[in-house]
Amino acid sequence: MPKVPIGMIILVILSVLIYFGLAQRVLDRMKLTDKGALVVIAGIILGSFIDIPLVSGRTALSINIGGAIIPLIFAVYLLVTAGTTKEWGRALFGTAVTAVLLVTATRLLSAEPENMMIDPLWVYPIIAGAVAYLLGRSRRGAFVTATMGVMFADLANFVWLAVINSPGRVDIGGAGALDALVLAGILAVLLAEGVGELRERLQGGPALADRPRKLLQGLKNPSHSDEERQKKGEDRDEK
Repeated sequence: MPKVPIGMIILVILSVLIYFGLAQRVLDRMKLTDKGALVVIAGIILGSFIDIPLVSGRTALSINIGGAIIPLIFAVYLLVTAGTTKEWGRALFGTAVTAVLLVTATRLLSAEPENMMIDPLWVYPIIAGAVAYLLGRSRRGAFVTATMGVMFADLANFVWLAVINSPGRVDIGGAGALDALVLAGILAVLLAEGVGELRERLQGGPALADRPRKLLQGLKNPSHSDEERQKKGEDRDEK
């Protein structure tokens, strides 16, 4: 029986949570609807079976639609809808730092997996997720930093192999890279959500200084989806 990648399992679980409305708060913060999130997840799952060859030869390069192209498009969307240019800068800077750290980790942790204290599958997502939160800060910024950091680390690895003329094949977003990308992105968002929620509670509410006018308006007035959920709750109470 073929082994199902952990990234796929997590995406399916995430789809179920979204379908039942259990991830609405995070999606609202990322300016994404339930349907939009499910479309992205479906695209990642279906696209993960399609690789596009980019470079052939001694050191080959390909890119996976589900593990690279769709997350890249989604990251661009998140950046376009980002609150401030500062958030843009943090996300892009964090992406570069994350990629450098992951490439460094690849060189340092090149030992046999059975001799390592922790499975490499978890090393890279943990590094990417933690750095992404620290540098990206917001939910959107953390997700972009983590996922793009993993992708650019793959690209840097290809460049390195090509420079030293080493035989090999790099599939950006494919195989284990998809698992690392999914785990890193989710971990970064969970850290941003958990720590962000804790900070808001400690300071008595979200920080209002240096926030865009649209964002502040959204914080003051509940979204349409929030109003619908509140109305449904009131209807149930009346019954």
